[in-house]
Amino acid sequence: MSGRTPQVVALGEVMLRFDPGEGRIRTARTFQVWEGGGEYNVVRGLRRCFGLRTAVVTALVDNAVGRLTEDLVLQGGVDTSLISWVPGDGIGRTARNGLNFVERGFGIRGALGVSDRANTAVSQLRPGAVDWDAVFTAGVRWFHTGGIFAGLSDTTVEVAEEAMAAARRHGVTVSYDPNYRPSLWAGRGGPEQAREVDLRLARYADVVVGALGLAGKYPGAVLIEADEVPDALSEVAGRTPGAGVLATTLRNVPSAGVNDWSSAAWSAATGFVSGPRMPGLHVLDRIGSGDGFAAGLIYGLLTGAGLERALAYGTAHGALTMTTPGDVSMATLTEVEALVAGGSAHVRR
Repeated sequence: MSGRTPQVVALGEVMLRFDPGEGRIRTARTFQVWEGGGEYNVVRGLRRCFGLRTAVVTALVDNAVGRLTEDLVLQGGVDTSLISWVPGDGIGRTARNGLNFVERGFGIRGALGVSDRANTAVSQLRPGAVDWDAVFTAGVRWFHTGGIFAGLSDTTVEVAEEAMAAARRHGVTVSYDPNYRPSLWAGRGGPEQAREVDLRLARYADVVVGALGLAGKYPGAVLIEADEVPDALSEVAGRTPGAGVLATTLRNVPSAGVNDWSSAAWSAATGFVSGPRMPGLHVLDRIGSGDGFAAGLIYGLLTGAGLERALAYGTAHGALTMTTPGDVSMATLTEVEALVAGGSAHVRR
């Protein structure tokens, strides 16, 4: 790893996101290009908003598209020395880089994502490809991965398990986000198989983010009302006895541009904790808000702020992530602190 040791490392896919702005994918003539990915977005937010040193473990094809992705990651300040570079064949037959086309939605029209990510370089990672003992003996304090990476292929499940087990051996705190994507599990066992994998991996986690994804018989099986959240988190706690903290965002969606936003958590030490409530939150782009929540939560827990304040950091950062375009956070710590304090994120100079 280059420079000083990262404090937080994430394992996941980094894709190029193509954004038609206020238009639609089907009629667009120009796109804004961003980088993004469920696990990567977390360490990007931790670096750019919260000032922690971070790195991402991923794989990219060594061509111009892969190097564009790397350039965007570098702009986000995330260490790229743990990226595995895969030779390309010129047409993407053997491996390729993932693409994601995203409409933000407006009013009655919801957000739309069209991913193009099959057979990507990172989906072909196999156990043994990364020297995890070398990664975690360097002083890393936190490791994060999730169900999106695990859902890419059968081998990525094994890589995630290998990484999480290694992190635990080295005393590194591990977080996992179930983050279910139906398209990743179509033809591979569906939501039932996703649930089996999530429970298999969550047993290595100290912190489960998006914990309500583990409620019910399988992802999406139940609609959990606000008054049912404490019982649902207790149910999840019974399924993940090794996890010390369970956290989740809570969202009601009157329209694409207005969301009711809040959060909740549970720990063995505190029991159930409610996060700040932000009804009628105006949304520009909701993609990545859950990852923004995870980044704020991790920052709070890593700095010893306590669960209630960590939950507030996550809620505020996730909210601010929804006020700017793209997957990644553009918020500042000063803005987050102001929102946590109960004021406006607008900061007077």
